[in-house]
Amino acid sequence: MAAEMEEKGFEHMGLDGRLLRRSPGFREGWALLCHMPKIYQALLVSATLNPELEALQELVLHNPVQVVPPEPRLPGRSQLQQFQLRCGSEEDKFLLLAALLKLRLLRGRALLFVGSLARAFRLKLFLEQFGIAACALNPQLPARSRCHVIAQFNRGLYDYIVATDEEGPKGDKKGDGKGQPPQCPQDPEFGVSRGIDFQNVAAVINFDVPSSVETYIHRVGRTARGDSPGTALTLALPDELEGLRRIEDTLAAENGQSMLQPYEFRMEEIETLRYRCRDAMRAVTKQAVREARLRELRQELLNCEKLKVYFEDNPRDLQALRHDRPLHPASVQPHLGHVPDYLVPPSLRGIADPNPKKRKCPRGAGPRRGGSKPRSGNPLQSFRFTRRGNKRGAAGTP
Repeated sequence: MAAEMEEKGFEHMGLDGRLLRRSPGFREGWALLCHMPKIYQALLVSATLNPELEALQELVLHNPVQVVPPEPRLPGRSQLQQFQLRCGSEEDKFLLLAALLKLRLLRGRALLFVGSLARAFRLKLFLEQFGIAACALNPQLPARSRCHVIAQFNRGLYDYIVATDEEGPKGDKKGDGKGQPPQCPQDPEFGVSRGIDFQNVAAVINFDVPSSVETYIHRVGRTARGDSPGTALTLALPDELEGLRRIEDTLAAENGQSMLQPYEFRMEEIETLRYRCRDAMRAVTKQAVREARLRELRQELLNCEKLKVYFEDNPRDLQALRHDRPLHPASVQPHLGHVPDYLVPPSLRGIADPNPKKRKCPRGAGPRRGGSKPRSGNPLQSFRFTRRGNKRGAAGTP
């Protein structure tokens, strides 16, 4: 009987008498069950369900009652302002985003959501052309690296983070047969739009329209947390209008009015920045995006704790990885980072701040250029006295 069960993939009989099939996380759940008393009361709480949790549920719970709370609704207009802007082309999307961020029309930290990982790196490299520091949250990296990026964003090292709620590939990992490279496996449990502790997010920009209403709610739910206000802006191309209408119809108010108000922005006012936007888009090629992803993966291999022992036993592999050909994601054009006053639209010159001055280092905060130590803030400690010789002492008189 045991051999027959092993042959069919069964390993254990659950508490309700059902035969449980082998699944990921089964052995971990069985190890936990060995420490449980014969009679116990269990409560399993989780934000998501995956095969590991389902296996654990079958092992430790007997005829459980599932309580699934409804999805929380988004805050009202007094706290969360939701806007939409219909763009005629892909270039208009990049132009509008560059104008909002470079002219500092959007204040505070923001999350930029895109539809795929390749577009996340493309948008990150595009913003770097204008001197806008942004980081991309890569779901292909381990959880520790992703948490490090989130911690940097929460500490204020970056004002903008580019993220995607794209999950693991569902198709063939060997490629589609049309010359496309094979897709790297991603962590299916890592949905950037949910379960991430982003702090003090002032705005959420949907650079690509979400694929579902639930995804839109989880994206926009990253801002307007607690009592803090927030703003959400969705940019839509003509082929994305159907998904946008679906979101509007689902989130419509009781009187049928759309919660996504039109974003009143005249594109003709930023036409002076279009040629710069085209230069930046031409610099970010497919090869540049590919090399940016490779550079991040290479850096992850060099910093990986689990590979330290392997590299100690195989130093030639580490040397080959370090001295591999240099990767050049995209050549940054320095002149794009500075916006002259004549390129700022006249109606925005009193609001826009394209070239903010660098903050001066406060006294006592750090060393000066010459490498001298900073003066102490306590005048009793920073006061210096140099004794001068008098004429009588110099003449030798007592």
